[in-house]
Amino acid sequence: MENKLDHADCPVTATIALFGGRWKLIILYVLSKNTRRFGEIQVRLPSISKKVLTEQLRELEADGLISRKQYKELPPRVEYALTDFGKSLCPLLIDIAAWQRKNIDNLIKVR
Repeated sequence: MENKLDHADCPVTATIALFGGRWKLIILYVLSKNTRRFGEIQVRLPSISKKVLTEQLRELEADGLISRKQYKELPPRVEYALTDFGKSLCPLLIDIAAWQRKNIDNLIKVR
């Protein structure tokens, strides 16, 4: 398996290796507003399977971008939140959302 830091000489490649893929940026965006439970994240991403969401959350946690807090209560409750490292991506997420809003007409035309 390739180390995500193997591309450290190219900052864009190294960064995309950290949170690239179809779902990770969206999950980070969902968590940028509030701490959320698994079901709350899944409701905001209706086309993601539970298996894939679980995998993506585990990878984001392993990379230090999100934290997982499990409460000792019945029924079990688990909450996900951005870490300080993950919060450092918020300006980027805001810029991506602003770019999309600014360019929505062009994006619609090319599709």
